[in-house]
This record gives sequence, C-alpha cells and structure tokens, in this order.
Amino acid sequence: MPKLWNETIETHRNAVRSAILDTTAALVAEHGISSVSMSQIALSAGIGRATLYKYFPDVDAILVAWHERQIQAHLEHLAQVRDRTEGKSDLKLEAVLQAYALISHSHNGGAQAARLHQGPHVSRAQQHLQEFLAELLGEGAEAGIFRNDVAPGELAGYCLHALEAAGGLTSGDAVLRLVKVTMTGLQPPGVAVTGH
Repeated sequence: MPKLWNETIETHRNAVRSAILDTTAALVAEHGISSVSMSQIALSAGIGRATLYKYFPDVDAILVAWHERQIQAHLEHLAQVRDRTEGKSDLKLEAVLQAYALISHSHNGGAQAARLHQGPHVSRAQQHLQEFLAELLGEGAEAGIFRNDVAPGELAGYCLHALEAAGGLTSGDAVLRLVKVTMTGLQPPGVAVTGH
C-alpha cells in the first residue's frame, strides 16, 4: 500500500482509539468506573460494538489503555512544569512536587482504580518519575541546595511516599503545606529552612 494510504489508515485508527478512550473517561466521570459497559462505550462513541471489539476485547482493556494515557499525560505535565519553572533546582523540584501532589489529590480511588494502579504500566511510570526526581535532587545536592548524605534515588522515594498522603487531604492548601514539609526534609543537615 502507498505510504499516504497507510498514514491515513493509522490516523483514522488513532482517532477512533482516542474517541473510545475519551468516551470511556467521560462515562467513568459520569457513572463511576465500575458502571461502564462495552455497549455504553460503543453507543456514546458513535461506533458499532463490532468495531469497538476490533480495538479492545473488554472494558478492562479500555480502562487500562485509558489509564496508561492518563499517566503519560501526567508525566508530560510534570516535565513541562520543570521546564517552564525558572530558577535553581529547589524551585523546579518544589513546582514539580506541587503539581504531582495536586494530581494525587484530585484523583479519587476505589477498587477499580486500585486495580488499575497495579498494572505494569504503573511500575514503569513510577520508575520514570523516580528517576526524574532523582535527577533534580542530584543536581540540587551538587549545588548544596539539597542534602547529599542520602542518595538522590532514596530522596526521590521519600518525596513520592510522603506525597501519597495528598490523596487523603481535604484542601489544596493542605496539599501545598505537605509539599513544604516534604521540601524541608530535603534540606542539608544544619541548614535553616526559609520560605520562598
């Protein structure tokens, strides 16, 4: 087949796949993650069930693909936050941690959500996020901004575990306070903590 034809088909497939994922996200937001069916998705996406089954075997597969897309979007957002934040690595890290904590705070759990968070795509994303934070922490440790008596990877783990608590907080202000407390734990020993 000609290259243009292949690109057109691939573009169409990507558009249908995106429509399925977008529809699923809207249905989950409206009805809850456990109430979504293949029939609802096909009807809402404006495609036949047979077409839907060509793309995904069941609702769980759609939800996993949707979740993978969400996680990728979150990782891209965190990279954009880092890249557009001016200043030293402490300002960049704090901006990234705030964005991460606010994402965690805004997502509701539930049994299905917990199941989605156990997939291999989540492990890969967590590893990527750990390395992403460790790089910022390593740069800051070299500049004397962050502690250097603990490995950057361990400090990245500390940040991620500390900010898991953001999901249970009741307000955005509480989330920002949690980020400040987390940042305080990154200070070199004996350094007085000041506000930005």
